[in-house]
Amino acid sequence: MAVLGCIADDFTGASDAASFLVKGGMSVRLYNGVPETTDVETDPSNGQEEQAIVIALKSRTQEKEAAIADTLAAAAFLKSRNVKQIYFKYCSTFDSTLKGNIGPVADALMNFTKSPYSILCPALPVNGRIVKNGCLYVNGIPLHESHMKDHPLTPMWDARIAELMKPQSIYPCHELTSEELDVFPANAIPSAPCYEIPDYTTIEDGAKIAAAFWHLPLLTGGSGLLEPLARIWIGQGSGKGLIPESATKGKALLLAGSCSKATLGQIACYQSQGKPSYKLDPKAMLEGSQTVEDAWNYIKENTTESETVLVYSSDSPDKVKEFQSLGMEKVASLLENALAELAARAVQSGYTRIISAGGETSGAVTKKLCYSSYWIGKSVAPGVPIMVPTENRNIRLILKSGNFGQEDFFARALADTEQES
Repeated sequence: MAVLGCIADDFTGASDAASFLVKGGMSVRLYNGVPETTDVETDPSNGQEEQAIVIALKSRTQEKEAAIADTLAAAAFLKSRNVKQIYFKYCSTFDSTLKGNIGPVADALMNFTKSPYSILCPALPVNGRIVKNGCLYVNGIPLHESHMKDHPLTPMWDARIAELMKPQSIYPCHELTSEELDVFPANAIPSAPCYEIPDYTTIEDGAKIAAAFWHLPLLTGGSGLLEPLARIWIGQGSGKGLIPESATKGKALLLAGSCSKATLGQIACYQSQGKPSYKLDPKAMLEGSQTVEDAWNYIKENTTESETVLVYSSDSPDKVKEFQSLGMEKVASLLENALAELAARAVQSGYTRIISAGGETSGAVTKKLCYSSYWIGKSVAPGVPIMVPTENRNIRLILKSGNFGQEDFFARALADTEQES
């Protein structure tokens, strides 16, 4: 039976969370939205029940009321499955907007679970996100000075988590230094509901934090804490879980919509090897001189047993600003829908591997493919797992956040999902 339920505020965040639960030893099923059934599920490849349930929502950028309503619906589902703990997973670079949803959603879950208090733990040291003295750093740079400061949806205006929470939450925050965490009693109960913000600068800190707070009915944070939490639950008698086979036979398609520095480097690396790639130009697409049909024809003509096409809309910050002058939402929707349509055509044409870079792009792809849930396999990079749709076990999907993955990510993803003929 599932002992841990995770509610994620977007799809790539959910797959990120699921990957660390798998790494911690759990059998994990990821649901795209709140499931309609409460039946216990088993993986048909090994007959094992899910030990952890991850529900992917779209609450990161929803209106507050909708985000709270969807989250509470997910929590109610998890309660119906008798999970022992709920984990609210959000981005490891938090949300600095005055009307951000992390505070309101966490408050609602605190009330739902009747948790005496909870924690805010966005750190993910393996990907350069740490918390020190209550402040969040990205690769050693304070959050509000990092490249995330100009994020188009959730700009980062402060690094101190307690300050970010003030306009969002009704509960106070307490910072917990590494030294204080060492002596923090496991049975401590604050006199009133609040959030503890523990320092988390190394992977080893995750084990300490998990040991100190694992008994709480609600925890909140990034994906970094989920691996040690999974190990604790496995140690409580759940037993080590099984994961699905990573490889499959068939052709692959690479898609990229993120304009992050990491994804731009991954595209350049793939192209430097002489691999075929096709760029979507939003201006040309708006004018009608470039179409999805053009891209699909290029894919069909250039995909072979040894070659995989990369279709991308990613571009430099200057170019992105230029294209945004054409209408930011219109351009974003145009490109996301085009990439999602290409993914759907590929699957309909017998392609079995779809690899997508970018949160919004990946969200559009999952929506278009209409799979309701996935069993989670091994990771290609930290926070980037191979996913097997329950409705089609021949398919392998990899959907990564723009900032994740090594420079040779696309080559690694292809190698890890390819089954020898």
